[in-house]
Amino acid sequence: MPTIDSDAHVVESERTWDFMERSDQKYRPVIVRPRGEDGGEYWFVDGKIRGLVRIVMTAQQLAEVSQRTGRDMNTPRETREMENVPARLKHMDELGIDVQVLYPTIFIEQITDKPEWEIAICRGYNRWLADIYGQGQGRLRWICVLPLLEMSAALEELKFCKQNGACGVFMRGIEGHRLITDPYFYPLYEEMSRLDLAVGVHVGNGNPQIIDLVSQYNGGGSFWKFRIPVIGAFHSVIMGGLPELFPQLRFHWAEAAAQWIPYVVKDLQRRWATQGKKLPENPLKEYRQYVSCQTDDDVDYVLRYSGEDNITIGTDYGHNDQSTEVEALRNLKELGTITAAQYGKITYDNPKALFALA
Repeated sequence: MPTIDSDAHVVESERTWDFMERSDQKYRPVIVRPRGEDGGEYWFVDGKIRGLVRIVMTAQQLAEVSQRTGRDMNTPRETREMENVPARLKHMDELGIDVQVLYPTIFIEQITDKPEWEIAICRGYNRWLADIYGQGQGRLRWICVLPLLEMSAALEELKFCKQNGACGVFMRGIEGHRLITDPYFYPLYEEMSRLDLAVGVHVGNGNPQIIDLVSQYNGGGSFWKFRIPVIGAFHSVIMGGLPELFPQLRFHWAEAAAQWIPYVVKDLQRRWATQGKKLPENPLKEYRQYVSCQTDDDVDYVLRYSGEDNITIGTDYGHNDQSTEVEALRNLKELGTITAAQYGKITYDNPKALFALA
């Protein structure tokens, strides 16, 4: 049976922005290394540092990190930055992966608060991914990014993305000063439903003020900034009735693991009961919610609350953080804690349905 990596990444490089139109080059992100920083490179957009490009590590350092964590994080630069698409496909073959769904990296945080900057940068990124898709022999599907500060521009850009291999739209649980349940996004959800595209809610945070707040405290780190918004947004989507308003819309909750599902489902059951309502027996399936697990989740336990039809798995290919496990699909099988049929659903049937892949 084929396998689908439901959360892989591209890591943007200077070459990414060569795909921006000539008239948009004035908005081009550039790489900087702040004075006094050792090993970190960042994107500089509209006069501000907007996010990490990469931690510069040698192959030996990457190997040492992989050994310490017990998870393979090592990927060649030419494949994670898509300088060599055939090499990326070859590496996928070695990993036993047939299809990867590609998420961005730079957009995990807000890149700008100005619509003209966001429109230009999103257009450039999407044309880069369209080029990658064209080289990928149907094996590299992608999640597009839209200029959500300007809805009319976002809806127009969505057409191009759908025509060029996109299978979903990237969103963060908090988009600027809005949650993703805000009616502002309803026209987008309506058009996505028509085009059969999924909402890809990836770890991230589009609100710089919240990021600044939690970054002030030792230990705040990426959990507060990036993972909590995913879990909170999932809860809000169900409580707010969004799946009932858009009965064809599918959601992917990516890179926050899946161990939180039992807690959130229990909380939803209690809250619905106080309103005199009963939560569906399998809310994830009923409401088309798909969650990517990790190999160190208690997957067998999670399945009791999620059901077997709504869990996927991703490698976080291209990154080197706590979510990265290049051989995640293979490792999940070797754990032996789920049945062969469950494994087949997690690695193929479920992501195929989620992203409407042929």
